[in-house]
Amino acid sequence: QKQLVESGGGLVQPGGSLRLSCAASGFAFSSYVMSWYRQAPGQERELVARISTVGDTTNYADSVKGRFTISRDNAKNTVYLQMDNLKREDTAVYYCNARFLGRDYWGQGTQVTVSS
Repeated sequence: QKQLVESGGGLVQPGGSLRLSCAASGFAFSSYVMSWYRQAPGQERELVARISTVGDTTNYADSVKGRFTISRDNAKNTVYLQMDNLKREDTAVYYCNARFLGRDYWGQGTQVTVSS
C-alpha cells in the first residue's frame, strides 16, 4: 500500500519554527520527486517547495524563500520541511506529494497554525 504520512504540525507563535516530516512507504521513494504543498481556508492548494530525487535541486515559492528548507533522506524514505521565521500567513494544511512518471501520491495533511 502506497502511503505518505505527515507529522510535525501544530500551533506556533509568529517568528517561531516547526519541522514537518513525511514518511513514505509502499513505493520506490528515491525515484520520486518530492514536494510540499499547502492549502489555507478558502484558497487553492499551492506549491511550497520541491526537491529532486537525489536532493541536489530544490525550488521554493517566493513567499517562503529564505525561511523554509526542504530536504530528504532516501535511506529513511522521508522528506522534511524546516520552517523558520513563521508568519501568520503560513497558516494552512501542509501536504506531502510524491510524483514520478504520471504517478502522483498525496498525504493526508498536517495543520500548521501561526498565531499569538
